[in-house]
Formats: sequence, structure tokens, C-alpha cells
Amino acid sequence: MVLRVPVEKYEEVLTELEGTGRLLEREAKARDVTDQVVDVESRITTQRASVARIRELMDRATRLSDVVTLEGELSSRQADLESLLAQQASLKDRTSLATITLTLTETPVKKAAKDDSDPGFTDALAGGWNAFLTMLRWLAVAIGAVLPFAAVAALLLLLWLKAVRPRLPRRPEPAPTATALGPLPAHRPAAEGTDGNGEG
Repeated sequence: MVLRVPVEKYEEVLTELEGTGRLLEREAKARDVTDQVVDVESRITTQRASVARIRELMDRATRLSDVVTLEGELSSRQADLESLLAQQASLKDRTSLATITLTLTETPVKKAAKDDSDPGFTDALAGGWNAFLTMLRWLAVAIGAVLPFAAVAALLLLLWLKAVRPRLPRRPEPAPTATALGPLPAHRPAAEGTDGNGEG
């Protein structure tokens, strides 16, 4: 993990990081970039003056060929100036912010030694439970595979019951059941000369 912190907070941040765990190794490197900063600033000043001179020459140029040549030179010097300004910004960043590279490691957890010589009751119970769950999964897969066929068969049976069966000839009604007194009538006939209330 790389942290960029302000230079004035560098020691404070290091102290806080050391308190979060056990410090195994600490290495500090400081690089003096003062010479580079001075050099880049000097070159920027020179390059700005050079760009200003080219612009003055362009303002005084009268021939087209001179203007074209000066424009090419101006573009080149402006590119150099932008490169120097980028270096200056990078140096300012490096001098105002300190870089902390933090490497974190986790202490490996020691596993308790386990004697696997003889399986116990809990091992057998866990194995049986896993086998039961596996059987349920296979059963669910089998039902899932059969279900579309069963749905089509049920639909065909329903269509047959609604459309084809009513057109089939009906079976004859069964003969009346005989008793010791004789056959039972299918329905009792009403007495002659009486209405539904039994009056004559």
C-alpha cells in the first residue's frame, strides 16, 4: 500500500501506523532534490525568455519563409517549456508530499492438530446428512426432468375428457337389483286419481 502524506505529518503518520500492528522492518530513504529544483527553475526561466524572443522576432518578420521557420522554432521551444513545467510540478509534489510504502502481512493461524485415524459419531452424522442432501438434489433433478412430460400428458388427458369422451356411446344402465320380495322398481308410480297431496 502506498500512502502520500504531507511532509510535516510524516512522522505522525508513521507513529500511528506502527501502533496498528507489530513493526517488523522500517526503512527510511531521503533524497535531496534541491539541485534538481534549482536546475529546473533556471531552465524554465531561460526557456520563457527564449519563447519571448522568438515571439518578438515573429512580430518583426516580414517574409513568409521567416514566419514559417520562426513558428516551427516557437512550437519546439514551447513544447520544451511545457516539459520543464511538468518536471517542476512533479518535483514540487515530491517535496511537499512524502511517500510511505506500507507492506502488511497476516500472521498465519496455527491449526490444531487433528487426529483423523478413526471417524467418530459426528463424522458419520455429517456424512449421512451430506448423502441425504445429495439424494434430495438428485430427486429434485429427476422431478424437474419429468415435470414437462407430465404437464403435457395431463393436458392431453384433460382435452380427451372434455372433447372425445362425451361422444363415446354410453354403457347401458345396470339391471335393477333383486331382493327376496322381488325386483325393486326403478321409481314408485303415483296412485291413480290422487294428486300430489294424496287427496282424491
